[in-house]
Parts: sequence; C-alpha cells; structure tokens
Amino acid sequence: MEQPASHAPGLIGSLAGVCRNTARLILSRIELAALELSEVREHLVQLSVVFALALVAGWFAVAFTTATVVYLAWAAIGWKILLILAVAFVLITLWLVMMARALLRQNKLGLPMTMAELKGDRDMLL
Repeated sequence: MEQPASHAPGLIGSLAGVCRNTARLILSRIELAALELSEVREHLVQLSVVFALALVAGWFAVAFTTATVVYLAWAAIGWKILLILAVAFVLITLWLVMMARALLRQNKLGLPMTMAELKGDRDMLL
C-alpha cells in the first residue's frame, strides 16, 4: 500500500516560504518608501517655489518700505532711523528663523508612514 502524500511542507519548503514572505514584505516597504519619497519631493518643490517667490516679493517690500521710512523720517531724527530699521529687521529675521524651525519640527519630511511600518515590522520580528 502506498502512503498518502503529506501536505505539510518540510524544513526546506518552510524556509522557502519564509524567504518568499520576507521578500514580499521588503518589496512592499520599498514601494511604500518610494511613494512617500515622491510625496516628499512634491512638497519640497512646492516649498521651494513658494519660498523663492516670497523671497523676491519680500525683498521688494523691504526695499521700498525702508526707502519710504528713511525718506519720511530723515528730517526728524536723521541717521538714527537707520539704526531703528536695522534693529527691527534683525528682530523680524529672528522671528522668521524660529517659525521655520517650528515648521521643520512638524516632521512632514520624515517618511512617517514608512517609519511606522518599519517599527511595527521590527517589533513583530523581535
């Protein structure tokens, strides 16, 4: 009599299955990272364009406002208007730098979904 074939995979079959599943998992994580990187790239391009336009507009605004204030205030306080404007621009610059740092801390460029999935994978494997 013949013995019925066992449907349970052997050691080699099980290892091959684990390798296939691991490869699929790695491939899915790479695809997720690629998707998020494309989103990050899109956000960086948008941020760069907006920043460049804001920079140009800001410089024109600063130049014309400064010239107007200096012209109007020169007769009353003379050279001191230049010192007042310099202090004002330093304070504005410090405020803008602090705002930029706060925006970067929001971590929109840090691939949050990919990192969460990778941490979940690590926790599952350990």
